[in-house]
Amino acid sequence: MTNTTKADDNTEKMVTDLLNAGPEPGEEQPPLPKKRATAKTAAATPKGTVAKKSPATKGKPGPKAAAKKIDQDKKADQDKKEENKPEEKQEAPPAEKAKVLETAKEGPLYKFFLDALKDIYFAEKHILEALPKMQKAATTEELQEAFEDHHLMTQKQVSRLEKVFRSIAEKAEGKKCDAIIGIVKEGENIIRETEEGTMTRDAALIIAAQKVEHYEIASYGGLVALAETLELYKAADLLQTTLDEEEQTDRDLTEIAETSINFSASEEDDDHIDDDEDDYDGDEWDDENYDDEDYDDEDYDDDEESDDKNDRSR
Repeated sequence: MTNTTKADDNTEKMVTDLLNAGPEPGEEQPPLPKKRATAKTAAATPKGTVAKKSPATKGKPGPKAAAKKIDQDKKADQDKKEENKPEEKQEAPPAEKAKVLETAKEGPLYKFFLDALKDIYFAEKHILEALPKMQKAATTEELQEAFEDHHLMTQKQVSRLEKVFRSIAEKAEGKKCDAIIGIVKEGENIIRETEEGTMTRDAALIIAAQKVEHYEIASYGGLVALAETLELYKAADLLQTTLDEEEQTDRDLTEIAETSINFSASEEDDDHIDDDEDDYDGDEWDDENYDDEDYDDEDYDDDEESDDKNDRSR
């Protein structure tokens, strides 16, 4: 009985030692059983795809991360170079060249440009004085409003010319313009020579106003071209704006004339002709006042007979 108990104790001790003992050195561990995929894991990794490995947070970075870091470093170096790069010297705006290059003002073309600028500045101010007179003399309300609008526009054009003078660092001043003085005087003569309250006066006023417009169009067109040649681009833009306005005003006056005024003026001419026919006095051509002594038939016959006798005698 005692021997049997000892044998059992020895057997139990051997089993316990085997369970607690680790593998011998060099001996491979048996593989662990594979973990069964759960429903959540299967849904996250579709069949036929390989789950991506999460990037390692420690240790040596992978090849893609290293390449990305190199690109970032290059970009940072390039940005730094751009920041430290000395700024290039910028050329003065073309519109300001006249201020910087004072020697350009010594040329004859610039002096002519400046004289022409002063000429149109005087002309615009002279037109400002004439337009209210033309507005007051006009018959139709449409033409009166056209002259009023032109007066307001001319005020803006005078201010714009002063900006042109400032853009080239010159004083705004006028130079007597004989041409515009003559054109305006012609318009004043038209008012005196036409009958008040007639379409004929309005038609004549439109022609007088368009003569003014055409002078301005020619002046501003030439000034724009000269300003561009002299590289005074800011002045050229300002002058071009006024040129466009003058051309539009000329078209508006033509439309007013052709729409109604010219036709109404022609009807006034017809009425005037009818009145002249009613006043016709037939006594001006009375036969009794006809002097027949100059063409006496008897004298004419005697002269013929004398001529015949002279021919026969020869």
